Amino acid sequence: MLKKPLFIVFAALAIVSVLAAFSIAPETVEIGKPAPGFTLKGIDGKEYSLADFKGKVVVLEWTNPNCPFVQRVYKSGVMTSVQKKYAGKVVWLAVNSTHPDHQDHETAEALAKTYKDWDAAFTTMLLDPDGSVGKTFDAKTTPHMYIIDKDGRLVYAGGIDDDPRGNKSDRVNYVDQALTELLGGKAITTATSRPYGCSVKYSS
Repeated sequence: MLKKPLFIVFAALAIVSVLAAFSIAPETVEIGKPAPGFTLKGIDGKEYSLADFKGKVVVLEWTNPNCPFVQRVYKSGVMTSVQKKYAGKVVWLAVNSTHPDHQDHETAEALAKTYKDWDAAFTTMLLDPDGSVGKTFDAKTTPHMYIIDKDGRLVYAGGIDDDPRGNKSDRVNYVDQALTELLGGKAITTATSRPYGCSVKYSS
C-alpha cells in the first residue's frame, strides 16, 4: 500500500529539483536581449554596477596585460584609439577575470600602472577574481568585446577587429564600426564576430 504514495513523493521531489535547477541557472547573454546585471570592484577600490550606467552606452572589454594579443592591440593603438575616440560618449569598462592563483594575476596597483603606461582611456577597470561575471557573459578571450546600448540590451559581442594576426592594412575595427552606427542611430552591421586572443584565466 505504501509503494504508490512513496513513488508519487519521489516523483514530486524530482520535479521540484528540476524546477529548482532551472530557477538558479545563470543568466546567459544574447544579442538583442538585456545584458545581465553585475557589481564589481574597480582598481580604484570603488564598487561599480552595470545599473549605475542606465541610459548610457557601455563597452565591456575583457583584458589581461600578460596576454600578447592584449599587448599588441594596446601598443599598436588598435584598442586605445577607439577608447579615446568615444571617451565621454560611452562608458568603457575593462574587466579582468584572471584568477588570483594564476601566474598572470596582478594587483590593482600593478594593473593601473601598466594600463597608464599604455595610455589606456577606459572609464575604469573592474576586477572579477572569481570569474563569475566573465562566465555569465561567456567571455572566452582577452580581448573579448561587448557593447550594451542605452536600453541595456546587448548589441555587439566578439573581437575588437577582423585582424587576429595584426598584419592587415585594411582591418575592420568592429567595435569602432558598431559604436559609430549605434550612436548615429543606425542598425549595427556586424553584431557578432569571432573573438580572438588568449583564453580568460579562470580558476577552472
